[in-house]
Amino acid sequence: MCQLLGLNANTPTDVVFSFTGFATRAQEHKDGFGIAFFEGNGARLFVDAQSARLSPVAEMVRRYPIRSENVIAHIRKATQGRVALENTHPFQRELWGRYWVFAHNGDLKGYAPRLHGSFRPVGDTDSERAFCWLMQELAKAHASVPTVEELSATLRELVPGVAAFGTFNFMLSNGQALWAHCSTQLHYLQREHPFRAARLADEDLSVDFADLTTPSDRVAVIVTEPLTRDEPWTALAPGELAVFRDGRRTDLPRSTTPPTP
Repeated sequence: MCQLLGLNANTPTDVVFSFTGFATRAQEHKDGFGIAFFEGNGARLFVDAQSARLSPVAEMVRRYPIRSENVIAHIRKATQGRVALENTHPFQRELWGRYWVFAHNGDLKGYAPRLHGSFRPVGDTDSERAFCWLMQELAKAHASVPTVEELSATLRELVPGVAAFGTFNFMLSNGQALWAHCSTQLHYLQREHPFRAARLADEDLSVDFADLTTPSDRVAVIVTEPLTRDEPWTALAPGELAVFRDGRRTDLPRSTTPPTP
């Protein structure tokens, strides 16, 4: 299956170090890559059906330190849908005048939700169908832009209905926060003062974050498998939905009864 990478920070931060290690894993996950950066109300989305190890677009991302408070990246190992640009994650949609970005790792068997609104898939992946259904149900649940807390509560009710069809590791952001759901495997790390050096697990590359940050900076990194060997990564539990805001994980509200896809 695929792999996911997310970054959430309290100040615009570049993802070059993490993406360099992440892209190395495209040796196995070679069926396309993509990355999205939120900047204010805008979003830069770069996708390519080539491997992140070969793509000139990925090379640009490794060399161009785009700064963002919310980043979602994906390297694909196709399970459903052909290798093509329209099937390359992350996917993007607009809702309530904001961009939403979604990337999925997993396989949803027999997943065919009722889609009857403005959100329809362009490609033929289970991932994009799930994203469209989530957007459709969020639009039905709220008449205008809700708070992050309200969005978290609604997502917590929606997600189990999709996860019942198989593996549903995903990341979702609208630029205000980053949501991560673990079905099988996701890890996160919070970097804050006092910052220290870190070395990538997949590349011979290290960086001393103390030289690049201020004492008020905070950064959360979420990834399928830990990117560094010398930092305290935390594993999310299967079925766990986490929300990250301003560079740290925040608590979710209590849930009620989930709707049916």
